[in-house]
Amino acid sequence: MFARKPLNVLLSAVLVTIAGGAQAASTNFAIFTPLAASAGATATPATPITLSSPNFSQVSIADRTNQLALGEANPGNWDMIAMNTSGPDANRYLFMPFEQFDATNPAAGVQRIDLLNGFATKTIVAPGTLGFTAGDASRWTPWGSYLTAEESFSSTAASASNTKGRLFEITNPTAAVGSINFVERSIIPRVSHEGLVFDSNKNLYFIDELNGGGIYKYTSANANATNGDDYFAAGQTFALKVGAGANSNATGAYTWAAITDANGAALAGVNLTSTGAVDGRQGQDAIASTAYNRPEDMDIANLANGDEAIFVATTGTNEVYLTNLTTGEMSVFANANTIDLATGLAVGSAAFTNPDNIAIDSEGNVYIIEDRNGGVDDDIWFAKDINHDGDLLDAGEGVARWASNGTPGSEFSGLFFDPTDPNKAYVNIQHPTGGVDRTMMITAVPVPEAETYAMMLAGLGLVGFAAARRRSVK
Repeated sequence: MFARKPLNVLLSAVLVTIAGGAQAASTNFAIFTPLAASAGATATPATPITLSSPNFSQVSIADRTNQLALGEANPGNWDMIAMNTSGPDANRYLFMPFEQFDATNPAAGVQRIDLLNGFATKTIVAPGTLGFTAGDASRWTPWGSYLTAEESFSSTAASASNTKGRLFEITNPTAAVGSINFVERSIIPRVSHEGLVFDSNKNLYFIDELNGGGIYKYTSANANATNGDDYFAAGQTFALKVGAGANSNATGAYTWAAITDANGAALAGVNLTSTGAVDGRQGQDAIASTAYNRPEDMDIANLANGDEAIFVATTGTNEVYLTNLTTGEMSVFANANTIDLATGLAVGSAAFTNPDNIAIDSEGNVYIIEDRNGGVDDDIWFAKDINHDGDLLDAGEGVARWASNGTPGSEFSGLFFDPTDPNKAYVNIQHPTGGVDRTMMITAVPVPEAETYAMMLAGLGLVGFAAARRRSVK
């Protein structure tokens, strides 16, 4: 005979089942009504984002004013976000560089937000360490460390004065603040860094943020290394070349043209900087690889057919490209001709302007973040690729304004979707006029699906039956 359970236990079981079903569902960030226009200036800096759904909410989890009050040296310009998705305390911390541009007074560093300890925010790489300038890139490695890099890079004809454009690794990013190990990885050619991404074979891709910048791949001689010393000890760097390269065509079949040998040494015709590093920018010119107009951020996903693809934003041409690593084809994913789902018409370059960052949610949806003016026209666009085939050309597909930034003088930066929670994301409000950079947490309230409602009703029916039976038993 089954023992009777109290009503509150039965009800709790129903609610747990419902909650579990909602949590297992795909992200609710994809359920929204497109914003018709950019937001104006916000009246409340702590809630600066106009969101496209009443089921989305925002909260400021870190700000520069608080950092300064706690004695943290922080010049602002908070940039790209990454999370420790493996290793000790996995998924506990957010990491981001602060991006101070000042060659005479380098002040860039790295900070860490503790998601499990009241969002405590600590500077883990002090401003100007190793001359670090204009920190921008942000990526967790396959072996469990953190990479960042400098956006600052300026070439002369012979690269004689170039000392920036460097890639750095924090080998122990979750350690105590005073124990952090911050090292340069000099085998990576010098460029103006922003986007970094690893593919399934652990190749590292990066860009040169320049009008005429290239897209690069570094292949380690020890791809399965368990530490950065071994991964960066030896390897070869290539630049992407569509067809004949240079400016002949930005799309079509591509190849990877080498600019270094297998040990990372410059090939003939490729210059070195004054520090002896390979000048990636000049190397691109030397082999006539394809020149893009300010390639910036990138992220990677698998298409529905299993192809691995990198999405690359090019700010200067208002485009997002798809680099299919499986087929070796480069194509346009989104541009001014893409349909605006709010109007049914081409979005146009007046609305879809200066795509900068790329982010991908738990369902593989692509988000495109603009480098524009907060309080005027700085938006995040959702790319609706219904069949996830890597284009937005099918019926019902296009882009939709997902969020808008209302903080004057600022821009969105570093949108990152939490891999442990499909309904949580983080984004920075960078370099506002008021000087208070912020990290915002955006949450989507889970909305039960049809089968979940049915389960709920069935559960409530069970509770009602139990109650009636209990009344009948004397």
